[in-house]
Amino acid sequence: MRIAWIGKKSPFCGNVTYSREITNALLDRGHQVSFLHFAQEESEPDNWPNLREVSLPFIYKSQVYTIPTFKATKVLTESLRKIKPDIVHASLTLSPLDFFLPEICEELRLPLIATFHTPFAGKGAKLISGTQLLAYQLYAPFLVNYDRVIVFSQIQRELLAGMGVRKENIAVIPNGVDTVKYSPGFSQVKTEFKAERLFVYQGRIAPEKNVEALLRAWKQSAMGPGTKLLIVGDGPLKSSLEQFYGLEYGIIWLGFVADEDRRIEILRGADVFILPSLVEGLSLSLLEGMSCGLACLATDVGADGEVLEKGAGVVINTKTARSQLRTLLPVLQDHPELTTLLGQKARQRVLDRYTLSKNITLLEDLYKEVLAQRPLPLSRRA
Repeated sequence: MRIAWIGKKSPFCGNVTYSREITNALLDRGHQVSFLHFAQEESEPDNWPNLREVSLPFIYKSQVYTIPTFKATKVLTESLRKIKPDIVHASLTLSPLDFFLPEICEELRLPLIATFHTPFAGKGAKLISGTQLLAYQLYAPFLVNYDRVIVFSQIQRELLAGMGVRKENIAVIPNGVDTVKYSPGFSQVKTEFKAERLFVYQGRIAPEKNVEALLRAWKQSAMGPGTKLLIVGDGPLKSSLEQFYGLEYGIIWLGFVADEDRRIEILRGADVFILPSLVEGLSLSLLEGMSCGLACLATDVGADGEVLEKGAGVVINTKTARSQLRTLLPVLQDHPELTTLLGQKARQRVLDRYTLSKNITLLEDLYKEVLAQRPLPLSRRA
């Protein structure tokens, strides 16, 4: 199958990881994949597949959203005309181009699928965050023009259906992780950081990630001298937080780690993974930590609480995250047998529900279903 994938390669974020892992796996299954993305003169993350690329011009690009140039629409249209894919899959980049895609693909008579990543607060939430609410309200009228929309949980499906997207056109395909690559294994990280117990946060250092609640709880918990907290990631709050929560409290700031093998080494060497976010979709970082056998704590936002429910991890409340963490951190420090058990359950949960292999099989089935319902694409018409 010929697939035109529209997504992100930089700057690093969950959308980037999603595009890399899925396109790699599709190539491994024998599909032909072309990658259309907003190009940027910078070093790219490791382990990208060797595939045909098309650069789309842009004015501004961040981890959150992208502003294309006026020329980008023409470049995209002409590229799709030349590629003649069987199907177009857009991993939505919070870009104005997302809204023009249905019209472009309709003109070219190409079936179009979207993966909608935008995070949300969680079960029963009213999307209190204005940014997230605006994104859902803005996208819903346009998502009805896609042949299918992929989301990560039933909660998100109900949310979009309530905003007018046909429920039968919303497919729930959770994120998946490569459980061979992300697996328990040997690591020298504890020795490197002179730690007896090692906790880790991996993600953006931004308001919606609620990292300060973790840092304040850590400081107030008076963790032992042999216990360290690694903060892996970058973002707008890093510089302001780092100066108040440093090595004197056992907190080590590693910044953005581009090398995937290094990130895996860090996870394998850690005991506990913590994600105190206020909003999420389905965190790939969380799944990676679980797959490496870490005991995991996360807030009940997006689909993260669903991932950890029924004993696969510890689910905490966003409103009381700091006080809960203040209680839990010393317990997890002092009881290695508990973190070992939680890590085993986390790993098993990923094996049961969130493997990349199952994700790709579901995606292939969705492609076939959509193609069966659409006219033949350009590549198969005289």
